[in-house]
Amino acid sequence: MAVAGFYRRILPSPPAIDFASSKGKQLFVEAVQHGTMEGFYRLVSNFQTQSEPAYCGLASLSMVLNALAIDPGRKWKGPWRWFDESMLDCCEPLEKVKARGISLGKLVCLANCAGAKVQAFQTNEITIDDFRKYVRRCSTSDDCHIISSYHRAAFKQVLCQCTIMIKEICLIITTGTGHFSPIGGYHVGQDMALILDVARFKYPPHWVPIELLWKAMEHVDEATGQHRGFMLISRPHREPGLLYTLSCKHEDWVNIAKYLMDDVPLLLKSKDLKDTQDVLTVILASLPLNYSDFIKWVAEVRRTEDSGQSLSSEEKARLALKEEVLKQVQETDLFKQVGEFLSREDSCCKMLTPSHENNLPEIAASVCCQGAEILNGNTGVSAGYCCRETCVRCLGANGDKPVTVVCGMVVSGNNEQEFDMLVPSSSHVRSGCCFSGMKNEIGSHPAASDVLTTLLLALPAKTWIGIKEEKVLRELQKLVCTETLPTLLQDEVLHLRKQLRLLQKYHEDKVDLDLSALPSS
Repeated sequence: MAVAGFYRRILPSPPAIDFASSKGKQLFVEAVQHGTMEGFYRLVSNFQTQSEPAYCGLASLSMVLNALAIDPGRKWKGPWRWFDESMLDCCEPLEKVKARGISLGKLVCLANCAGAKVQAFQTNEITIDDFRKYVRRCSTSDDCHIISSYHRAAFKQVLCQCTIMIKEICLIITTGTGHFSPIGGYHVGQDMALILDVARFKYPPHWVPIELLWKAMEHVDEATGQHRGFMLISRPHREPGLLYTLSCKHEDWVNIAKYLMDDVPLLLKSKDLKDTQDVLTVILASLPLNYSDFIKWVAEVRRTEDSGQSLSSEEKARLALKEEVLKQVQETDLFKQVGEFLSREDSCCKMLTPSHENNLPEIAASVCCQGAEILNGNTGVSAGYCCRETCVRCLGANGDKPVTVVCGMVVSGNNEQEFDMLVPSSSHVRSGCCFSGMKNEIGSHPAASDVLTTLLLALPAKTWIGIKEEKVLRELQKLVCTETLPTLLQDEVLHLRKQLRLLQKYHEDKVDLDLSALPSS
């Protein structure tokens, strides 16, 4: 039997105009002369084709992140740090995206995780005139780019007919309708936008009328029940998310986010709280025990063979920033209160502290396996990685501060590779029941006390206003006030707070889609 397949598609024109056609070239030249193609050059220098039929969102985002020269902070292949679709998995597992596509909300989450500054708009929130202004703004500069989420039907780009004779029956196959692609430029006179379609196996770049693109974005995404729209992406003033990040990979992330954003304020309002320790008891006693799957500290992983026995200047700089954030967390008064709570005999210390948190080799074994998946391009694929052995060593020469490195031998089938995990550490001395055996340790790595402190700092200011006792309220507000934090820690906390707000806004996107439906592309 013949296998169905397509070699590209004829671009329906009108309404679209092929970029490479004589009319398309004329529009390009006129737009260049008008100064509304400034964003085009960096985008086209990083233009890529989506590697999977449902990866249009991931391809668009990695293309824009690379165009903005945002450093992913981790290696792609060999010694190179570069954004690739396979690295965009902090908000949704890749196997899910591959099967079902991704929503606008989850793509916004990914862009934030990647360190970009993001503004997202749905068509029911703004007007077409607002959209036109944003398109013009990003077309006259190269420091911001727009990714549009639209429905192909508006451009007559839906049906693919392929004749497959099965008992004289002709099958008509419909390919993906929902799509993401960056906007590469704008023609003022014709009021047309240039879509750099990442499904290049299907359609070439093409010009479309702004009004028609707006109608395409007005379609409701059937998976989420929300309007489509667009993202405005730019570089942040400072790279956020240096040491801590939120993860949506775990199935219970919705419950944890709901507890923090919705339940905690109600709990604080319903209790008579006498001091800060009472407040911590109320919040932490009911905190889901798998919270450590939701907020994580970030470790850098590298292939040992790529770097040998030393750290590059860039690795040293990134590690130094992480260590400074850790130091600043541990210098807050809130950290002292959390440490006191975890040291109490009657607290839920043991439950809140993951059993492996003080076992650095055990942490490294898991991290090195994840690093092997990413660096070998097997993210989302069951490659059977396991860490056979680990060893902790200390690097330091020429008067440099010693650096803790955990080496792990990662095995997959008959292949084995050695990976390093670079561990941020501080000179803070831990004490208390949770940290037995570490009382005199110098150079301790991030742990439950640091993570819980940061998580509490990231809660919205309105979380605490329900506390009845005025003295306790003032004390808490002073402890969690971000305005008095050092700049580096302040940026870290505000980044996490923004992630929390985004997760709260888009948690309804996490729905089960019809697996029988074709993915968007």
